[in-house]
Amino acid sequence: MAGTLPESCQLPSLLAIIVLFVCRSRAASRRRGVVVDDLARARLPPSPRALPVIGHLHHLAGALPHRAMRDLARRHGPLMLLRLGALPVVVASSADAAREVMKTRDLHFATRSMTQTLRHAFLEGAEGIIFAPYGDAWRQVRRICTLELLSARRVQSFRNVREEEAGRLLRGVASAATLAKVVNLSEMVAAYAADSAVRAIIGNRLKDRDAFLALLERSVKLFARMSLPDLYPSSRLAMFLSRMPGRMKRQREELVGFMDAIVRDHEENKVTGDANKEDLLDVLLRIQREGDLQDVLGTGSETAATTLQWIMAELMRNPRVMQKAQDEVRHVLAGQHKVTEDDLGKLQYIHLVIKEALRFHPPAPLLFPRECRSTCQVLGFDVPKGTMVLVNAWAISRDPEYWDMPEEFLPAWFDNSTIDFKGTDFEYTPFGAGRRMCPGMAFALVNVELVLALVLKR
Repeated sequence: MAGTLPESCQLPSLLAIIVLFVCRSRAASRRRGVVVDDLARARLPPSPRALPVIGHLHHLAGALPHRAMRDLARRHGPLMLLRLGALPVVVASSADAAREVMKTRDLHFATRSMTQTLRHAFLEGAEGIIFAPYGDAWRQVRRICTLELLSARRVQSFRNVREEEAGRLLRGVASAATLAKVVNLSEMVAAYAADSAVRAIIGNRLKDRDAFLALLERSVKLFARMSLPDLYPSSRLAMFLSRMPGRMKRQREELVGFMDAIVRDHEENKVTGDANKEDLLDVLLRIQREGDLQDVLGTGSETAATTLQWIMAELMRNPRVMQKAQDEVRHVLAGQHKVTEDDLGKLQYIHLVIKEALRFHPPAPLLFPRECRSTCQVLGFDVPKGTMVLVNAWAISRDPEYWDMPEEFLPAWFDNSTIDFKGTDFEYTPFGAGRRMCPGMAFALVNVELVLALVLKR
């Protein structure tokens, strides 16, 4: 999933209603958690030029946020303060800044920044592992994910599911090719990722998989967009004028209904099926009767699908890389009709391709937003309590200070390199780092590796 900033800021609609609540926004700024006088005394990170009321929104117009923020950081420094409407946002755009946010000061930034949109998307206490505030409840969920749901042993136990679904994907591609149809690989990969994740979680495919994928796509688009209440969180008028709260509430109700149906079907199938076979939903129901499936379902399929789509796009754009990857797979697995997960360890180059794809196209370019829990310093600048903090992982992974020819897709860069995505190398953090690092990394990657090997071999 992407961060929570808009792909293109909707300035016309914002400017059209600015006059209506300019005074309210100025008054609201005095009611925020950070006192104005304290901000005046603080040594804040540098900022580009701001406009009244809208702040720095005009700097993000017409570009993807991570690209616009990268360009701003080149002019204003690796730690930069933006004001998006009335919302203060600090952006970290260097490995040193990312290290301070996700390691040195990790505890200060361990909670999530909950925008008004997100508050309407989740019931209180049901934010899931991604958006839950830092505290005892989040630590318990994280422990469950690490030890029960997404452990190496648990991920390995679903290898048969992944191999069956990967074979099904390959047969679908072959069938379309035989009929001389255009193959929409993006759709097929999304279906594969969803089916693999869902079968691991509930034991069967979803009856309404297409409806689930459409619902997931709508959710991602809503989460990736900032509404007026997000930009002016203290303005009642902004809340009144925005349609986003109502849309998020309807989306939440639809998701909850979907999850309730999944649980009901699962329990009915357990009565007639193998009661001793435990899937991830059984674990959730065993540990906590009302587990939140949305995080696992959504991120489990979305990350794998997005990464696979980018890999295939880059292989088509770089035929030499494609040829080298194919040659390795076909040579190492010559004579084998079937590819299994046991074979993946024999392949080296496709793992470099995956690493390079994650550098070139991290699944969440701005990671997920954090919030400063208490005022602290990063790179010598003060970050006030309550500030949203973004790490521009996309910008850092294309910074020429850390990478040779960063705008070229070069898997060989990782050959004999010790840099990895496990959260210790801050020039390369596609899954984040620290306490809020993605716990489902292994779950997503194994799906990517298997399908890539299968498709390249055939």
